Amino acid sequence: MHVTCYIIDDEPLAIKLLEGYVGKTPFLELKGSSSNPVKALEEVIKDAPDLIFLDIQMPELNGIDFSRMVGNRSRIIFTTAFEKYAVESYRLNALDYLLKPISYSDFLNAAEKALAAKGAEAGSQSVESIFVKSDYKLKKVEIKDILYIEGLKDYVKIHTEEKPEPITSLMSLKGMEELLPSDRFMRVHRSFIVNMDKVKVIERNRIVFGKVYIPISDTLKNDFIKALSKSAIIYK
Repeated sequence: MHVTCYIIDDEPLAIKLLEGYVGKTPFLELKGSSSNPVKALEEVIKDAPDLIFLDIQMPELNGIDFSRMVGNRSRIIFTTAFEKYAVESYRLNALDYLLKPISYSDFLNAAEKALAAKGAEAGSQSVESIFVKSDYKLKKVEIKDILYIEGLKDYVKIHTEEKPEPITSLMSLKGMEELLPSDRFMRVHRSFIVNMDKVKVIERNRIVFGKVYIPISDTLKNDFIKALSKSAIIYK
């Protein structure tokens, strides 16, 4: 699955940076870029890319007004040097908000939200893999192979069936949760998300994966039991 995108920023260097980021992100397809929001408006309304990376403070037409004109045709990720626009961007239901200077890690996390959103529209089963940044590389992770994800401050560890060592990536557990199909993955603790398809053994409020025990928090226990009721697993 690919996400088509368009970049709008009145600073050529900012456009060049984002074009470079798009170029090394396998699931993104660049449809165009522009430093003139007025001219760009006609193009994006006509072509309706999946995603627009949109600067806010621009002459003639600012990003806030631009996004209102685009409406629901495309998802918006705002890119700006000013934190004061954050609240307004979320009122407009922007997909994300990136504060300049933008790191590739933050860019990738935001772009993956667009990929997950597009996959959800097409049906969650269509999301078969995700890309995460690990060891300065983009690594493809098959959804079906994930056992559980562990959150450690600003990092996550993705534990899979295929590899004995987890994949470590600089992102939040919440960010990872937004990427995964909600009908297959569930947060069971503030530090853990599990693949419900892989849950086979539960012992004393803990999910057992081999020699690993994943705790089930009291606040999430009822939701977990409801999820189990939809499967063949019996919880005691």
